[in-house]
Amino acid sequence: MSDNKIHVYLMPGMAANSSIFEDIKFPKNQFETHALDWFVPEKGMSLIDYAERMCDKITEPNPVLLGVSFGAMLVQEMAKIIPTRKVIVVSSVKSKHELPKRMIFAKYTKVHKLLPTGLVNNVELLAKYAFGETVTKRLHLYEKYLSIRDKYYIDWSIDQIVNWDQEVAPNNVIHIQGDRDAVFPISNIKDCIPVKNGTHTMIIHRYRWFNDHLPTIILE
Repeated sequence: MSDNKIHVYLMPGMAANSSIFEDIKFPKNQFETHALDWFVPEKGMSLIDYAERMCDKITEPNPVLLGVSFGAMLVQEMAKIIPTRKVIVVSSVKSKHELPKRMIFAKYTKVHKLLPTGLVNNVELLAKYAFGETVTKRLHLYEKYLSIRDKYYIDWSIDQIVNWDQEVAPNNVIHIQGDRDAVFPISNIKDCIPVKNGTHTMIIHRYRWFNDHLPTIILE
C-alpha cells in the first residue's frame, strides 16, 4: 500500500446512513476513512450473503472495520470473509448470548413480525426502532440520519438481529459500549470499553470521546 495509512471503514446502524459519522475525525497523516451504506437486500438474502456483497465495497487490504449497532453485527460477519486489522463494535453485541431478553423472546415468539414497520416514514417511530430512543426534538436531524425507509429492509434487519446466531466474536474485536445503552444494555455485555453516560446514539452525541480514543484503540 503506497500511502501506508490505516484504512477505516465505517458502517452505520439499522436504517441510518453514514452521515452519523460526520463528526468522527481521525488524524489524516495516519488514517483514511471510508463510509459504507446499507442497500435493500434481495428477497431471501441471509446476513452472510449480505456481508459478502458488502465486502465487495472494501478496496483496501487488511482494513479496520467499525460498525454501530446492527452495522457492528454486519462487520463481524464481514470479518469472517476478509482479513481485517481490527473490528470495532460500537453500541452492539458480540454474540447471541449478549442479546437482551426481549430480543431472545422475539426470536422464539416471532412477536417482532407484528411491529408496524409499514409506518417507516414516521421518523419518530423509525428512531424508536433504530436508535431505541423516543425523539421529540431535533426531528430534522433524525430525518437526515435515518434515510433507509424501505419496509422490506426494516423487516429483514429486525429479523436478522433477533435471529443472529454468532456464538463467539472474531479474535480481533474491540467492543465499545455506553453504560446507558437502552437497546443493548451493558449489563448483558462482557469484555467491553465502557463509555460513561453513553447511550445507543453515542457515536453521534459523544463523538469527541471517539475522536479522542479511537486512534489509540486502533493502534494498540
